[in-house]
Amino acid sequence: MTPAPLQRLIVELAKLPGIGEKTAQRLAFHILRAPPAYARDLAGAIVEVIERVRLCPVCCALTESDDCPQCQDPKRDDRLICVVETVADMLALERTREFNGRYHVLHGVLSPLDGVGPEQLHIKELIARLSGGVEEVIVATNPDVEGEVTALYLTKLIRPLGIRVTRIAQGVPMGGDLEFADQVTLARALTGRQEIR
Repeated sequence: MTPAPLQRLIVELAKLPGIGEKTAQRLAFHILRAPPAYARDLAGAIVEVIERVRLCPVCCALTESDDCPQCQDPKRDDRLICVVETVADMLALERTREFNGRYHVLHGVLSPLDGVGPEQLHIKELIARLSGGVEEVIVATNPDVEGEVTALYLTKLIRPLGIRVTRIAQGVPMGGDLEFADQVTLARALTGRQEIR
């Protein structure tokens, strides 16, 4: 019942993560009702991202130039590298304005069940960076099974190099109720406790 071009758009939109068929249909109709310039601008933005955005050769973040802005920033501390799963995680940490070291983006975590091994992640690039005066690697992977496995794997690779490996603290979130926190979260909160200053 729908014209073929519209059906094709719905099918393509439904391939996006978190977008089901109904949402894809709503988005397709929104694009169809919008002025033609909107659709051209959207298509142009998608093409521009594909053609111009690439991985930073140093930290594997996304960049449009040779090195990303974080790698170009001379004010950052070269002795600290924070390892994250995704660029979104890096941006979340940047919003805190608490970290002034360098980043390294793995673009995933180890997940043998999903066929993701060390070769599919940017671990080789990380290890290559560690010879230049790095004193500490902060592993900031998510506190789930895959994130923990990845953290342990990285620790086994990095610690023999004489570099300190730390893990971001985990525990009860601000505004959270202790009675609703799971046992692992509470245990980590107790283990990672800090002195009140």
